[in-house]
Amino acid sequence: MTFGRVNPNFRLEDQGIEGLGNVYYNLMEPALIEAALKHGEGTLGKGGAFLVTTGKFTGRSPKDKHVVKTDSVKDIIWWENNAPMSPEGFDALHADMLEHMKGRDYFVQDLIGGADPAHAIDVRLITELAWHGLFIRHMLRRPDQESVDDFTADFTVINCPSFKADPEKHNCRSDTVIAMNFDKKLILIANTEYAGENKKSVFTLLNYLLPEKGIMPMHCSANHAVGNPVDTAVFFGLSGTGKTTLSADPSRILIGDDEHGWSDRGTFNFEGGCYAKTINLSRAAEPEIYDTTTKFGTVIENMVFDPETFELDFEDDSLTANMRCAYPLEYISNASKTALGGHPKNIIMLTCDAFGVLPPIARLTPAQAMYHFLSGFTAKVAGTERGVTEPQPTFSTCFGAPFMPRRPEVYGNLLRDKIAKHGATCWLVNTGWTGGAHGTGSRMPIKATRALLSAALSGSLADVEYRKDPNFGFEVPVEVEGVAEMLLNPRRTWDDKAAYDAQAAKLVQMFADNFAQYVPYIDEDVKAAAIG
Repeated sequence: MTFGRVNPNFRLEDQGIEGLGNVYYNLMEPALIEAALKHGEGTLGKGGAFLVTTGKFTGRSPKDKHVVKTDSVKDIIWWENNAPMSPEGFDALHADMLEHMKGRDYFVQDLIGGADPAHAIDVRLITELAWHGLFIRHMLRRPDQESVDDFTADFTVINCPSFKADPEKHNCRSDTVIAMNFDKKLILIANTEYAGENKKSVFTLLNYLLPEKGIMPMHCSANHAVGNPVDTAVFFGLSGTGKTTLSADPSRILIGDDEHGWSDRGTFNFEGGCYAKTINLSRAAEPEIYDTTTKFGTVIENMVFDPETFELDFEDDSLTANMRCAYPLEYISNASKTALGGHPKNIIMLTCDAFGVLPPIARLTPAQAMYHFLSGFTAKVAGTERGVTEPQPTFSTCFGAPFMPRRPEVYGNLLRDKIAKHGATCWLVNTGWTGGAHGTGSRMPIKATRALLSAALSGSLADVEYRKDPNFGFEVPVEVEGVAEMLLNPRRTWDDKAAYDAQAAKLVQMFADNFAQYVPYIDEDVKAAAIG
């Protein structure tokens, strides 16, 4: 039987998906929660939040992500970063998944990727789990109910956690798979309950489609000045660098926290919600994000809670340090109603330098911006993973390598061209350590980071005195009101200056070694900005 609202000419049967049990089309949040509770998928928490655990996978499985190697994409995809799958393997996987799905209930959500109608794509999500439907209904953009009657998908995602792939038969790495077929406009996800795979598969799709239209897809958060969308800022950064926290500035309007496009019309959010990490989240530090954890329909992933009171434990990472909450954008009071902004006036590249070498802020030339964008540096701290006893560098190109189907230079060149055309000012901001590496120094004071960002966004750093950093060659302000002068020169914060110099030389060499892979593909000005 079928339930819910759907285009009568675009049912699952019209896509060759037949023999299922009950099919629930475009249920809204209350009905999805009712269905998820009925199916035993989770627990109703305080305020109507929905509490779930995701089993074996508490994060993405990037090594199990494949792109089907068809003639139309074989010369476009960055194969060093995207595992190929044969068309025959994909067809077998698709057929076996459809057979496995027969007789089972499924939930369909017809949604939109992209707040700018000129560049949006229509995406159908077919999920085995009702709460995955709730999650993706938060994360993508929701058409009005009348539009559902005419909805036809540009791409379809089928997510079936109970299906296990066969690596030999399906030409994949393991029994978990995320397979993207750009020719067939179809994405298949199997044997993982981690909901983030749904959202990131759509992001990867947009990262493939948009560059052909001259649009820069960005793994970044974004905000703009109150009453002035022209004054837009974007924040690139890997997990743990402060991307969500620093963009959620109560004095500015939040455009979005994770995925955006930069077109000739300006900046636009891909999503309709936020997916925030909740480890050590506090009302004092991030009150609005904290309050979403007890709002109706917020999905709480992999958090420990009291079975009697349903109080969440924000410190207990026994399930995973990657515990999260997913909620609609309108749960943040200063969120933009349009999710649109102007051309970025400021571009901030966030890094968490656990080596204690980088200054808290630096101004970048366009070539230096491309260098640091292609590098995508942050660092893991000691103790976060087994065997990590000192800071470990992480280089994830474009600040999101797992989601980049094309070569990094494609995105780097787009960014550089747009910076040149629209005159954006670029900054590197270190939210990591000062006064020594992790274990010796201390974390960069959030108050100082916010003061530096505020000065950068207001334009007050335009005319201050700068010094040239001897290690990386970028410009560092000598003095900024409200920030201890010593912080701006990281070498001065170390008791052992020789130890700082040795650590700096080590980090410079790490950058140079990583960047060697891009040198054959970049222009001379970016080569000149390279270090080491």
